[in-house]
Amino acid sequence: TTSWSGATFDHNKTPFPLTGAHASITCQQCHTSGYTNTPTDCYSCHTSTYNAATAPTNHPAAGLPHTCQDCHNTTAWTTTTFNHATTGFTLTGAHITIDCSSCHKGTVTGLTTDCYSCHSTDFAGATDPNHVAQGFPHDCSQCHSTTSWSGATFNHNTTGFQLTGAHASIQCAQCHASGYNNTSPACYSCHQANYQSASNPSHSALALSTDCSTCHTTNPGWTNATFPIHSNYYVITGAHTSLTCDNCHNGNYNTAPATCYGCHQNDYNGTTNPAHKTAGFPTDCTQCHNQTVWQPSTFNHDAAYFPIYSGTHAGRWTLCSDCHSNASNFAVFTCITCHEHSQANTDPHHTGVRNYVYSATSCYSCHPRGKSD
Repeated sequence: TTSWSGATFDHNKTPFPLTGAHASITCQQCHTSGYTNTPTDCYSCHTSTYNAATAPTNHPAAGLPHTCQDCHNTTAWTTTTFNHATTGFTLTGAHITIDCSSCHKGTVTGLTTDCYSCHSTDFAGATDPNHVAQGFPHDCSQCHSTTSWSGATFNHNTTGFQLTGAHASIQCAQCHASGYNNTSPACYSCHQANYQSASNPSHSALALSTDCSTCHTTNPGWTNATFPIHSNYYVITGAHTSLTCDNCHNGNYNTAPATCYGCHQNDYNGTTNPAHKTAGFPTDCTQCHNQTVWQPSTFNHDAAYFPIYSGTHAGRWTLCSDCHSNASNFAVFTCITCHEHSQANTDPHHTGVRNYVYSATSCYSCHPRGKSD
Protein backbone atom coordinates (compact mmCIF):
# COMPACT_ATOMS: atom_id res chain seq x y z
CA THR A 1 0.00 0.00 0.00
CA THR A 2 1.25 3.49 0.66
CA SER A 3 3.66 2.12 3.30
CA TRP A 4 6.23 -0.70 3.18
CA SER A 5 5.34 -1.84 6.63
CA GLY A 6 2.26 -3.92 7.40
CA ALA A 7 2.53 -5.70 4.07
CA THR A 8 -0.06 -8.42 3.36
CA PHE A 9 -0.21 -11.36 0.97
CA ASP A 10 -3.26 -13.48 0.16
CA HIS A 11 -1.74 -16.98 0.08
CA ASN A 12 -5.10 -18.42 -0.99
CA LYS A 13 -4.40 -17.02 -4.45
CA THR A 14 -1.59 -19.54 -4.78
CA PRO A 15 -2.14 -23.31 -5.34
CA PHE A 16 -1.42 -23.81 -1.60
CA PRO A 17 -4.02 -22.19 0.72
CA LEU A 18 -2.84 -21.78 4.30
CA THR A 19 -5.03 -23.71 6.72
CA GLY A 20 -4.69 -25.01 10.24
CA ALA A 21 -1.21 -24.67 11.73
CA HIS A 22 0.09 -23.36 8.41
CA ALA A 23 -1.83 -20.12 8.89
CA SER A 24 0.19 -19.09 11.98
CA ILE A 25 3.78 -19.92 11.08
CA THR A 26 6.29 -17.47 9.60
CA CYS A 27 6.82 -17.45 5.88
CA GLN A 28 10.50 -18.40 6.18
CA GLN A 29 9.63 -21.75 7.86
CA CYS A 30 8.46 -23.00 4.49
CA HIS A 31 10.26 -20.65 2.12
CA THR A 32 13.77 -21.38 3.34
CA SER A 33 15.15 -21.23 -0.19
CA GLY A 34 13.13 -18.31 -1.47
CA TYR A 35 9.62 -17.75 -2.67
CA THR A 36 9.80 -19.30 -6.12
CA ASN A 37 9.31 -22.98 -6.91
CA THR A 38 8.49 -23.84 -3.32
CA PRO A 39 7.12 -27.42 -3.35
CA THR A 40 3.56 -27.97 -2.20
CA ASP A 41 3.91 -31.58 -1.00
CA CYS A 42 4.03 -32.13 2.76
CA TYR A 43 7.11 -34.35 2.76
CA SER A 44 9.35 -31.61 1.36
CA CYS A 45 8.92 -29.62 4.57
CA HIS A 46 8.26 -32.48 6.95
CA THR A 47 10.96 -34.99 6.00
CA SER A 48 12.52 -34.89 9.44
CA THR A 49 9.13 -35.27 11.08
CA TYR A 50 8.40 -38.33 8.92
CA ASN A 51 11.79 -39.91 9.68
CA ALA A 52 11.39 -39.35 13.42
CA ALA A 53 7.83 -40.62 13.64
CA THR A 54 7.56 -43.80 15.78
CA ALA A 55 3.92 -43.73 16.88
CA PRO A 56 1.64 -45.26 15.96
CA THR A 57 4.36 -46.87 13.84
CA ASN A 58 7.87 -46.20 12.62
CA HIS A 59 7.12 -44.54 9.31
CA PRO A 60 10.33 -45.43 7.42
CA ALA A 61 10.36 -49.03 8.83
CA ALA A 62 6.78 -49.60 7.77
CA GLY A 63 7.41 -48.01 4.40
CA LEU A 64 4.53 -45.59 4.79
CA PRO A 65 3.98 -43.30 1.79
CA HIS A 66 5.25 -39.70 1.80
CA THR A 67 1.76 -38.40 1.21
CA CYS A 68 1.23 -37.12 4.74
CA GLN A 69 -2.31 -35.98 3.91
CA ASP A 70 -3.38 -39.64 3.71
CA CYS A 71 -3.38 -39.75 7.49
CA HIS A 72 -2.74 -36.21 8.79
CA ASN A 73 -4.43 -32.81 8.52
CA THR A 74 -2.96 -29.30 8.76
CA THR A 75 -4.32 -28.61 12.23
CA ALA A 76 -1.97 -30.97 14.10
CA TRP A 77 -0.06 -34.16 13.49
CA THR A 78 -2.42 -35.86 15.89
CA THR A 79 -5.04 -37.25 15.79
CA THR A 80 -4.13 -39.14 12.63
CA THR A 81 -6.66 -41.08 10.61
CA PHE A 82 -6.41 -43.73 7.92
CA ASN A 83 -9.29 -45.84 6.59
CA HIS A 84 -7.57 -49.18 6.08
CA ALA A 85 -10.81 -50.57 4.62
CA THR A 86 -10.06 -48.59 1.45
CA THR A 87 -7.11 -50.92 0.84
CA GLY A 88 -9.30 -54.00 0.50
CA PHE A 89 -8.20 -55.35 3.87
CA THR A 90 -10.39 -54.19 6.74
CA LEU A 91 -8.67 -54.27 10.11
CA THR A 92 -10.65 -56.27 12.66
CA GLY A 93 -9.95 -58.00 15.96
CA ALA A 94 -6.29 -58.15 16.94
CA HIS A 95 -5.27 -56.50 13.65
CA ILE A 96 -6.59 -53.17 14.92
CA THR A 97 -4.03 -52.86 17.72
CA ILE A 98 -0.83 -54.16 16.14
CA ASP A 99 1.90 -51.93 14.76
CA CYS A 100 1.65 -51.23 11.03
CA SER A 101 5.23 -52.40 10.46
CA SER A 102 4.33 -55.87 11.77
CA CYS A 103 2.61 -56.49 8.45
CA HIS A 104 4.08 -53.85 6.16
CA LYS A 105 7.77 -54.41 6.96
CA GLY A 106 9.03 -51.46 5.00
CA THR A 107 6.52 -51.37 2.20
CA VAL A 108 2.89 -50.59 1.59
CA THR A 109 2.83 -51.96 -1.95
CA GLY A 110 2.66 -55.54 -3.16
CA LEU A 111 1.30 -56.91 0.08
CA THR A 112 -1.01 -59.94 -0.03
CA THR A 113 -4.19 -60.12 2.00
CA ASP A 114 -4.02 -63.85 2.76
CA CYS A 115 -3.39 -64.81 6.37
CA TYR A 116 -0.59 -67.26 5.65
CA SER A 117 1.71 -64.61 4.17
CA CYS A 118 2.00 -63.03 7.64
CA HIS A 119 1.31 -66.10 9.78
CA SER A 120 3.40 -68.81 8.13
CA THR A 121 5.48 -69.18 11.30
CA ASP A 122 2.32 -69.55 13.40
CA PHE A 123 1.12 -72.21 10.97
CA ALA A 124 4.45 -74.08 11.01
CA GLY A 125 4.65 -73.94 14.82
CA ALA A 126 1.10 -75.15 15.51
CA THR A 127 1.15 -78.56 17.23
CA ASP A 128 -2.41 -79.03 18.50
CA PRO A 129 -3.14 -80.19 15.90
CA ASN A 130 0.06 -80.23 13.88
CA HIS A 131 -0.93 -78.16 10.85
CA VAL A 132 2.07 -79.10 8.68
CA ALA A 133 2.04 -82.84 9.40
CA GLN A 134 -1.69 -83.10 8.83
CA GLY A 135 -1.68 -81.05 5.65
CA PHE A 136 -3.97 -78.25 6.82
CA PRO A 137 -4.90 -75.70 4.14
CA HIS A 138 -3.14 -72.33 4.31
CA ASP A 139 -6.43 -70.45 4.50
CA CYS A 140 -6.37 -69.65 8.22
CA SER A 141 -9.82 -68.05 8.05
CA GLN A 142 -11.41 -71.47 7.61
CA CYS A 143 -10.85 -72.15 11.31
CA HIS A 144 -9.59 -68.95 12.95
CA SER A 145 -10.92 -65.43 13.44
CA THR A 146 -8.93 -62.21 13.73
CA THR A 147 -9.79 -61.95 17.43
CA SER A 148 -7.44 -64.72 18.58
CA TRP A 149 -5.97 -67.98 17.39
CA SER A 150 -7.58 -69.94 20.22
CA GLY A 151 -11.14 -71.14 20.01
CA ALA A 152 -10.66 -72.16 16.40
CA THR A 153 -13.72 -73.43 14.63
CA PHE A 154 -14.37 -75.13 11.33
CA ASN A 155 -17.75 -75.57 9.64
CA HIS A 156 -17.30 -79.04 8.22
CA ASN A 157 -20.65 -78.74 6.46
CA THR A 158 -18.97 -76.48 3.89
CA THR A 159 -16.90 -79.46 2.72
CA GLY A 160 -19.91 -81.46 1.52
CA PHE A 161 -19.48 -84.01 4.33
CA GLN A 162 -21.67 -83.13 7.30
CA LEU A 163 -20.47 -84.41 10.67
CA THR A 164 -23.33 -86.20 12.44
CA GLY A 165 -23.66 -88.91 15.07
CA ALA A 166 -20.35 -90.45 16.11
CA HIS A 167 -18.50 -88.38 13.51
CA ALA A 168 -19.21 -85.20 15.46
CA SER A 169 -17.08 -86.20 18.46
CA ILE A 170 -14.00 -87.83 16.95
CA GLN A 171 -10.62 -86.19 16.43
CA CYS A 172 -9.91 -84.71 13.02
CA ALA A 173 -6.84 -86.89 12.51
CA GLN A 174 -8.90 -90.09 12.81
CA CYS A 175 -10.33 -89.40 9.35
CA HIS A 176 -7.63 -87.11 8.00
CA ALA A 177 -4.75 -89.48 8.70
CA SER A 178 -3.16 -88.59 5.36
CA GLY A 179 -3.84 -84.86 5.52
CA TYR A 180 -6.77 -82.60 4.86
CA ASN A 181 -6.65 -82.48 1.09
CA ASN A 182 -8.59 -84.92 -1.10
CA THR A 183 -9.98 -86.91 1.84
CA SER A 184 -12.50 -89.39 0.45
CA PRO A 185 -16.10 -88.99 1.72
CA ALA A 186 -16.79 -92.71 1.14
CA CYS A 187 -17.50 -94.66 4.34
CA TYR A 188 -15.38 -97.60 3.22
CA SER A 189 -12.25 -95.45 2.90
CA CYS A 190 -12.21 -95.07 6.70
CA HIS A 191 -14.12 -98.19 7.69
CA GLN A 192 -12.55 -100.88 5.55
CA ALA A 193 -11.30 -102.70 8.65
CA ASN A 194 -14.79 -102.62 10.18
CA TYR A 195 -16.24 -104.07 6.99
CA GLN A 196 -13.69 -106.86 6.75
CA SER A 197 -13.99 -107.82 10.43
CA ALA A 198 -17.81 -107.77 10.53
CA SER A 199 -18.89 -111.34 11.25
CA ASN A 200 -22.61 -111.17 11.98
CA PRO A 201 -23.30 -111.19 9.16
CA SER A 202 -19.99 -111.61 7.38
CA HIS A 203 -20.00 -108.63 5.04
CA SER A 204 -17.21 -109.94 2.85
CA ALA A 205 -18.67 -113.46 2.56
CA LEU A 206 -22.04 -112.07 1.46
CA ALA A 207 -20.33 -109.50 -0.79
CA LEU A 208 -22.38 -106.74 0.77
CA SER A 209 -22.09 -103.24 -0.63
CA THR A 210 -19.12 -101.25 0.63
CA ASP A 211 -21.40 -98.23 0.82
CA CYS A 212 -22.00 -98.47 4.57
CA SER A 213 -24.82 -95.91 4.38
CA THR A 214 -27.08 -98.42 2.62
CA CYS A 215 -27.57 -100.17 5.97
CA HIS A 216 -25.99 -97.98 8.66
CA THR A 217 -26.35 -94.46 10.00
CA THR A 218 -23.61 -92.46 11.72
CA ASN A 219 -24.98 -93.44 15.14
CA PRO A 220 -22.30 -94.81 17.48
CA GLY A 221 -21.77 -98.55 17.46
CA TRP A 222 -23.16 -99.03 13.94
CA THR A 223 -26.69 -99.40 15.38
CA ASN A 224 -29.45 -99.46 14.39
CA ALA A 225 -28.65 -101.16 11.12
CA THR A 226 -31.19 -101.78 8.38
CA PHE A 227 -30.96 -104.21 5.49
CA PRO A 228 -32.84 -102.86 2.47
CA ILE A 229 -31.37 -105.49 0.14
CA HIS A 230 -32.96 -108.40 2.01
CA SER A 231 -34.86 -109.30 -1.16
CA ASN A 232 -31.55 -110.22 -2.75
CA TYR A 233 -31.47 -113.13 -0.33
CA TYR A 234 -35.07 -113.69 0.76
CA VAL A 235 -38.12 -111.66 -0.24
CA ILE A 236 -40.09 -110.54 2.81
CA THR A 237 -43.81 -110.15 2.21
CA GLY A 238 -47.07 -110.71 4.02
CA ALA A 239 -46.86 -111.67 7.69
CA HIS A 240 -43.07 -111.66 7.53
CA THR A 241 -43.03 -107.86 7.26
CA SER A 242 -44.23 -107.52 10.87
CA LEU A 243 -41.52 -109.75 12.34
CA THR A 244 -38.35 -108.58 14.01
CA CYS A 245 -35.02 -109.74 12.66
CA ASP A 246 -34.47 -112.01 15.68
CA ASN A 247 -37.70 -113.91 14.98
CA CYS A 248 -35.90 -115.60 12.11
CA HIS A 249 -32.21 -114.96 12.76
CA ASN A 250 -32.04 -115.50 16.52
CA GLY A 251 -29.06 -113.17 16.64
CA ASN A 252 -27.09 -115.09 14.03
CA TYR A 253 -27.19 -113.56 10.57
CA ASN A 254 -24.88 -116.10 8.92
CA THR A 255 -26.93 -119.28 9.27
CA ALA A 256 -30.51 -118.10 8.74
CA PRO A 257 -32.28 -120.55 6.40
CA ALA A 258 -33.64 -119.26 3.12
CA THR A 259 -36.47 -121.80 3.00
CA CYS A 260 -39.85 -121.83 4.77
CA TYR A 261 -39.16 -125.21 6.35
CA GLY A 262 -36.00 -123.88 7.93
CA CYS A 263 -38.08 -121.61 10.17
CA HIS A 264 -41.36 -123.54 10.18
CA GLN A 265 -40.23 -127.07 10.85
CA ASN A 266 -42.17 -127.16 14.12
CA ASP A 267 -45.32 -125.98 12.32
CA TYR A 268 -44.83 -128.72 9.74
CA ASN A 269 -44.26 -131.46 12.32
CA GLY A 270 -47.13 -130.32 14.55
CA THR A 271 -49.80 -130.15 11.87
CA THR A 272 -52.37 -132.95 12.19
CA ASN A 273 -54.98 -131.99 9.63
CA PRO A 274 -53.48 -133.37 7.60
CA ALA A 275 -50.42 -134.76 9.38
CA HIS A 276 -47.70 -133.37 7.16
CA LYS A 277 -44.83 -135.39 8.56
CA THR A 278 -46.53 -138.80 8.68
CA ALA A 279 -48.01 -138.27 5.23
CA GLY A 280 -44.67 -137.30 3.81
CA PHE A 281 -45.82 -133.91 2.56
CA PRO A 282 -43.21 -131.88 0.72
CA THR A 283 -41.30 -129.43 2.90
CA ASP A 284 -41.73 -126.67 0.34
CA CYS A 285 -44.47 -124.82 2.24
CA THR A 286 -45.17 -122.52 -0.71
CA GLN A 287 -46.85 -125.37 -2.58
CA CYS A 288 -49.86 -124.96 -0.29
CA HIS A 289 -49.29 -121.87 1.84
CA ASN A 290 -48.53 -118.21 1.24
CA GLN A 291 -46.65 -115.66 3.38
CA THR A 292 -49.77 -113.83 4.50
CA VAL A 293 -51.41 -116.55 6.64
CA TRP A 294 -51.14 -120.32 6.95
CA GLN A 295 -54.86 -120.73 6.40
CA PRO A 296 -56.60 -121.14 4.17
CA SER A 297 -53.93 -123.24 2.55
CA THR A 298 -54.16 -124.29 -1.07
CA PHE A 299 -53.27 -127.56 -2.71
CA ASN A 300 -53.90 -128.24 -6.36
CA HIS A 301 -55.75 -131.44 -5.64
CA ASP A 302 -58.00 -131.02 -8.67
CA ALA A 303 -55.24 -130.95 -11.27
CA ALA A 304 -52.92 -133.48 -9.74
CA TYR A 305 -55.38 -135.99 -8.33
CA PHE A 306 -59.15 -135.69 -7.97
CA PRO A 307 -61.48 -132.66 -8.30
CA ILE A 308 -62.61 -131.86 -4.77
CA TYR A 309 -62.71 -128.06 -5.16
CA SER A 310 -64.83 -128.16 -8.30
CA GLY A 311 -67.57 -130.29 -9.83
CA THR A 312 -69.96 -132.32 -7.75
CA HIS A 313 -67.47 -132.76 -4.88
CA ALA A 314 -66.99 -129.05 -4.22
CA GLY A 315 -68.15 -128.22 -0.70
CA ARG A 316 -69.09 -131.83 0.08
CA TRP A 317 -66.21 -132.47 2.49
CA THR A 318 -64.71 -130.79 5.56
CA LEU A 319 -61.49 -132.55 6.53
CA CYS A 320 -58.90 -134.38 4.50
CA SER A 321 -59.64 -137.40 6.68
CA ASP A 322 -63.16 -137.56 5.23
CA CYS A 323 -61.62 -139.40 2.31
CA HIS A 324 -58.06 -140.16 3.46
CA SER A 325 -58.59 -142.62 6.26
CA ASN A 326 -54.89 -143.20 6.86
CA ALA A 327 -53.21 -140.00 8.01
CA SER A 328 -49.78 -141.49 7.43
CA ASN A 329 -50.47 -142.53 3.87
CA PHE A 330 -52.57 -140.31 1.65
CA ALA A 331 -52.43 -142.86 -1.10
CA VAL A 332 -55.04 -144.71 0.95
CA PHE A 333 -58.50 -143.26 0.46
CA THR A 334 -62.12 -144.40 0.32
CA CYS A 335 -65.08 -143.35 -1.79
CA ILE A 336 -67.81 -145.40 -0.17
CA THR A 337 -67.48 -143.67 3.21
CA CYS A 338 -69.26 -140.64 1.79
CA HIS A 339 -71.38 -142.22 -0.89
CA GLU A 340 -72.60 -145.00 1.39
CA HIS A 341 -73.42 -147.34 -1.50
CA SER A 342 -74.13 -150.84 -0.46
CA GLN A 343 -72.67 -153.53 -2.61
CA ALA A 344 -76.22 -154.89 -3.22
CA ASN A 345 -77.21 -151.56 -4.79
CA THR A 346 -73.93 -150.95 -6.60
CA ASP A 347 -73.35 -154.32 -8.26
CA PRO A 348 -76.48 -154.20 -10.50
CA HIS A 349 -75.34 -150.85 -11.96
CA HIS A 350 -72.02 -152.36 -13.02
CA THR A 351 -73.25 -155.48 -14.76
CA GLY A 352 -70.95 -156.15 -17.65
CA VAL A 353 -68.29 -153.67 -16.50
CA ARG A 354 -64.93 -155.29 -16.98
CA ASN A 355 -62.80 -155.68 -13.88
CA TYR A 356 -65.47 -154.19 -11.67
CA VAL A 357 -64.73 -154.73 -7.98
CA TYR A 358 -66.66 -153.35 -5.06
CA SER A 359 -63.97 -151.80 -2.86
CA ALA A 360 -63.15 -148.51 -1.15
CA THR A 361 -61.03 -147.24 -4.06
CA SER A 362 -62.48 -149.06 -7.02
CA CYS A 363 -64.76 -146.11 -7.91
CA TYR A 364 -61.67 -144.00 -8.70
CA SER A 365 -60.49 -146.54 -11.24
CA CYS A 366 -63.43 -145.77 -13.52
CA HIS A 367 -64.40 -142.35 -12.30
CA PRO A 368 -61.05 -140.51 -11.99
CA ARG A 369 -62.76 -137.12 -12.44
CA GLY A 370 -65.80 -137.95 -10.27
CA LYS A 371 -68.23 -138.17 -13.18
CA SER A 372 -70.72 -140.96 -13.85
CA ASP A 373 -69.52 -141.60 -17.38
